[in-house]
Amino acid sequence: MTCNRSNKTKESDMSRSVLDEDHIHPAIRRSIADKHADIVGEVQAAVAGSKVVVVGMAQNPFPRKACKALDALGTPYKYLEYGSYLGQWRRRNALKMWTGWPTFPMVFVKGVLVGGASELQRLIDSGEFSRMMAD
Repeated sequence: MTCNRSNKTKESDMSRSVLDEDHIHPAIRRSIADKHADIVGEVQAAVAGSKVVVVGMAQNPFPRKACKALDALGTPYKYLEYGSYLGQWRRRNALKMWTGWPTFPMVFVKGVLVGGASELQRLIDSGEFSRMMAD
């Protein structure tokens, strides 16, 4: 079985395994493409329209940690919340499949997924977040 290896970064030859379309029966391709496309589209639009986007869910303390860290810096951000631990998990799964990031929050800075709350805090602590925002 082959994997799509078209997702590359400038710094490395990082790729994610994605099932090649040739290995998906034509009768179900549209169903896969359309599955929860609205939630992915909403996040894509937010990422395109805001410098910082935090995608979270209710009851999870980590999106709140990310928001608190941004609030402490006075950084404006857009927050999108999708359900809780028991609600909307199928819709959130579409975001996990789209990004490859397994947990919430998903933090985007200038269109780049930087990870979750811990990864954001590391970027802030190292000064990388400020450099990203200044570019």
